Amino acid sequence: MPESPVVLHAIEFPVERKLHSRKLTIHGWCFDLTGEFLKGVRATVGEQIFTARRKRPRPYLGYRYPDHPEAAVSGFQIDVEVPRGRSIIQVECKRSDGRWVLLEELPVAAPWIAWPWKQKVSGQDYETWVHHYDTIHADDLVKLRQTGAALTDGPLISVLLPVYNTPLRWLKRVIETVLGQAYPKWELCIADDASPDPQVRKTIESYAAGDPRIKVVFRPSNGHIVAATNSALELATGSFVALLDHDDELRPHALLEMAREIMGNPEAALIYSDEDHLDEAGVRYAPYFKPDFNYDLLLSQNCVCHLGVYRADLVRQLGGFRAGTEGAQDWDLALRVFEAVGRDRIHHIPKILYHWRSIEGSTARGVSEKSYASSAGRKVVEDHLSRTNQAVEGVEEVKQGHLRVRWSLPNPPPVAIIIPTRNFRHLLEVAVESVLARTDYPNFRLVIVDNDSNEESTLDYLASLQAQGKADVLRIPGPFNYSLLNNRAVAACTEPVVCLLNNDIEIHERDWLREMVSQAVRPGVGAVGTKLYYPDGRIQHAGVILGMGGAAGHFLKGCDSSNESHGGRLHVCQNFSAVTAACLVVERRKYLEVGGLDEGDFKVAFNDIDFCLKLDDAGYRNVYTPFAEMSHHESASRGAEERTDAGKERATRETMLLRQKWQPYCEADPAFNVNLSMVHEDGSLGFPPRIGEWQTRREKRRSESSALLPPRGGGLG
Repeated sequence: MPESPVVLHAIEFPVERKLHSRKLTIHGWCFDLTGEFLKGVRATVGEQIFTARRKRPRPYLGYRYPDHPEAAVSGFQIDVEVPRGRSIIQVECKRSDGRWVLLEELPVAAPWIAWPWKQKVSGQDYETWVHHYDTIHADDLVKLRQTGAALTDGPLISVLLPVYNTPLRWLKRVIETVLGQAYPKWELCIADDASPDPQVRKTIESYAAGDPRIKVVFRPSNGHIVAATNSALELATGSFVALLDHDDELRPHALLEMAREIMGNPEAALIYSDEDHLDEAGVRYAPYFKPDFNYDLLLSQNCVCHLGVYRADLVRQLGGFRAGTEGAQDWDLALRVFEAVGRDRIHHIPKILYHWRSIEGSTARGVSEKSYASSAGRKVVEDHLSRTNQAVEGVEEVKQGHLRVRWSLPNPPPVAIIIPTRNFRHLLEVAVESVLARTDYPNFRLVIVDNDSNEESTLDYLASLQAQGKADVLRIPGPFNYSLLNNRAVAACTEPVVCLLNNDIEIHERDWLREMVSQAVRPGVGAVGTKLYYPDGRIQHAGVILGMGGAAGHFLKGCDSSNESHGGRLHVCQNFSAVTAACLVVERRKYLEVGGLDEGDFKVAFNDIDFCLKLDDAGYRNVYTPFAEMSHHESASRGAEERTDAGKERATRETMLLRQKWQPYCEADPAFNVNLSMVHEDGSLGFPPRIGEWQTRREKRRSESSALLPPRGGGLG
């Protein structure tokens, strides 16, 4: 056990007990609560000593512990090689008095023969994460049941279970997971959809005889899942209904978590959770850690899905489950609930409360297992858009289960494409020529904002662009201030739509501007960002996450373009709290409405993040679209200046200002998930998860729930 409570520490990526290699890397952080600086960190294995590489940035700890100067650089990394068989790794730190203090003891078992093809990255896999942070042991379950029993005023939750010829093994299992709930105030409403196997009926009747909370209806003829679920709904007497598929599993605390959320937020109309998959051997895999309610993501995929709990009277008021939506009936219901109540009454619990059973014929293995579900998803989104009078050219599948909405743009408005620059003709020329050659938009003007260029080559190029009528040049002298340059340019423009574009961008596809403008002119949309690549093809930007690295980071940065993690979010339109202004499109009136970019506090960095958050605060949704793609030679023209002492000092100051101004977003970005890492931008799992930040945000929301806020978002469009 650790010897000194005065040294605050954490191992960020827990070492697996059973290693697949004799080499591993330990990541973590530590600092002395007395304010003294530590002199070293090491790991020992027997007589072997491995010295840590220290002073790794941990900005988020600096913000959390501002009175401890070492907190912001308290990270360390230790490369360790362990002997064969079992051993113990001791992680120690050296305090200012020279004494080594034990922080952690990590028992490991290394292989006798380290087969290289069996190696995996320690601590990064879901199995390890589940082991450390999401395994419910027997004593945990006892405490959960005590908590559930104490909620005597909790709501009755009716679990709707449509059944059709379910293999008995899985039918028994799904019923047992309801019987095993820590929260006791439930009823299980089973609707058997005329299963031909007589053992199905016999099994259901047996369970119903053993628990009065189980209600059953046997339908005389098969009507498919919508009819069966509506039959189960007719049995329900609870104030809320939970949707459960006949071969899946509820976690033991699923209904308890839902009941707590309902009691804390009595206005809630829909509550959904995170989910993962379960194979036939009971191994968990492929988690989907979701964002809070995300309208444009819901148009792209059924991100609500499981576990979904709905207010029963609202479901009945909406007519129950809609015939003709089989395979996407819950997606359809979620959209209709949103239409009725808006986003503020839709809540998200960032915990895995539901396991999809992955067996042959289940959609857990892919929508291709039930091809009708994919076409049904497209239909329910089309119907929603029609009901809400949103003009679209069409809805198309980009992959099974994922959709793209093509928004109508019958009269493309004029667009001003604004490119600030200073020298670096070789970069600027690539950006300008790629815009001119690869933009099929019919009505745009290129405005280059020259900030004291003095290289003859650059000046000649700007003059030639003007002479040929390819671009207008707006000269704004003075120290570099990205916000001021763009604000002056927007003020000088008359076009109703503006595009902020860096001078180190290279366009890929000709329809990029049409896609972004068609998103930006929707009434409820603020800024629109796009998918950016590094020159080597890896992802550079697919949305901004607040709080990552202390201030802001890019979602899935550095990942391969085929990345399918987190529900394949890389490949679909969705809402983010912010997008980068390396390429950003927004209506000019909205830009001016929120005051444009901040010329005082955010002269160079985070001005785009601050701008997007001002739009979000004003009720607009910021959109990321992957259907406009380009390369970004990130900060190529500013890199040298950013590495100077003055540049580093400025960056630190702007980081602190962003954190102070937008702290709620930085603590728990609603477009992200507290179970994912805020240290790495690759979408990896958080070791540990930051569930406490979500709890804090939930408590704050509860304190405000007495005055129900109107739905935000500036309209559905």
